[in-house]
Amino acid sequence: MSNVGTSLLIGLIGFMGPLDFVIGSNMLNRPIILGPLVGLVLGNLTQGIIIGASLELVFMGAISVGAYLPPDVIVGGVLGTAFAISLGKGVGAAIAIAMPIAMLSLAIGNLTSVIFPAIAHIGDRYAKQGKPGGITASLWGIGLIECTRRGILCFLGYFVGNAGMKTLLGMIPQNVIDGLQVAANMLPAIGFAILLQMIINDTVLPYFFLGFLLSAYLKVPVLGVALFGLIIVVVKLHNDKNKPAVSANGSVEEDIDDDDDF
Repeated sequence: MSNVGTSLLIGLIGFMGPLDFVIGSNMLNRPIILGPLVGLVLGNLTQGIIIGASLELVFMGAISVGAYLPPDVIVGGVLGTAFAISLGKGVGAAIAIAMPIAMLSLAIGNLTSVIFPAIAHIGDRYAKQGKPGGITASLWGIGLIECTRRGILCFLGYFVGNAGMKTLLGMIPQNVIDGLQVAANMLPAIGFAILLQMIINDTVLPYFFLGFLLSAYLKVPVLGVALFGLIIVVVKLHNDKNKPAVSANGSVEEDIDDDDDF
């Protein structure tokens, strides 16, 4: 496939990434989804999955909280994966490429987002007039602008920057690339630690150590641990469903089968 054709497909993946701005949250913007798609376009699905999963751990904490805007996960993830695969590099190079690109895309996004308040005001006017179609159009307009911006950046970034990126990577010392590779290998532990900070409590703590013991001592693979967890969830839901309901005054209400009266 020509460089133009490949760049168009990379741009299309970048366009699809922010579709949650248009149709709601769908997780298409995550590197773990976009990475395999890029790998599929470049003919190396396995490497796309590996790099996408690694970048997912890097960007796992990149969420918008309050006024904080995180680096652009979509453009950074797509171009980082694309350049790393096309240049025959690994996860370390993908991280080295993805982060500065994500920050640059964030800066460009800040410039283009100045038009969003104007579009939002248009939506407000349609709301006052009771025209839901106008409100929907304003929301779709903002979403499609975000999709188009990311698509253009991914297309131009891959089309123009392939040769330049190869030169840039050649200038980075190999020990720096190796250091990033080592850091990437540590990222799963950091990612799970971030998740645990949000979800850990006395209820789930035994299940966390159960999964650890299954993996560490019984050598159960990750898929097996997940299936054990799924069985526990099903059993717990079934037991909770069969528990008698407790009324507001604290008394236990039991379901009485009408057939028992006869």
